[in-house]
Amino acid sequence: MVTAFLGLSLVVFSQELKDKIKEKPKDNALLVKTEHAELEAKKKAAEEKAKLPKPYDPNADAEKDIQNLIAKAEKDKKNIMIQAGGNWCIWCLRFNQYVQTTPELKKIVDENYEYYHLNYSPENKNEKIFAKYGNPGDKFGYPVFIILDQNGKMIHVQQSDVLEEGKGYSLEKVKEFFNTWTPRS
Repeated sequence: MVTAFLGLSLVVFSQELKDKIKEKPKDNALLVKTEHAELEAKKKAAEEKAKLPKPYDPNADAEKDIQNLIAKAEKDKKNIMIQAGGNWCIWCLRFNQYVQTTPELKKIVDENYEYYHLNYSPENKNEKIFAKYGNPGDKFGYPVFIILDQNGKMIHVQQSDVLEEGKGYSLEKVKEFFNTWTPRS
């Protein structure tokens, strides 16, 4: 009886093994297809990234730059929009390009803000500056926006994903965001 049980168990195990082997090619085909799609997406993103302007300067003295912007903002009665991220970040570059090439948005920004690209990269993480503003990139990812009033006081931090629409940004959401944080007269 034990021999019959072992024999039957071996037959069942053998059949299960054969079934799993038969399934493998499907799994492998799906895996290859998924890997190909991921590689293709990375390739397209790299091509797009190569074409976009690189507004982040890892060598900049962010502390000094922001102090200069505060003085200018106070004089010009503007707020300061800090777009934190890096040239490695496709969404950071897309946002910059979107604002710079959308006349409606560029007008709002130029009239109401001193704009600064705060670099976060392996070359320069600007840890002291980010700590001063509560390390919002750790919480929200990049880009993240830090808005200062004309005196340099932080008045808002905005994550960027809520401004997205599809593979880009929503004109209405971005416009509303910029208009919400313009200086109050």
